[in-house]
Amino acid sequence: MYRKILLLVVVFFSVDTNGQCAMCRAVVEQGGEEVAEGINSGIVYLMAFPYLLIAVAMFLFYRNWKKSTIR
Repeated sequence: MYRKILLLVVVFFSVDTNGQCAMCRAVVEQGGEEVAEGINSGIVYLMAFPYLLIAVAMFLFYRNWKKSTIR
């Protein structure tokens, strides 16, 4: 029940936010398309590592769990 209420609050009362900080926006606006592509590539690069770490941790957990159930 609490999850449904929380979901409704988040969906209907969310505030519009900007995707970039003020300094990043100023750099992108002053620079060209090459600068924007560089910033986007950096964001994707930074976003990939947490997912990669979680995937490796899950693989190691699964492997250790599988070893313990075989014995």
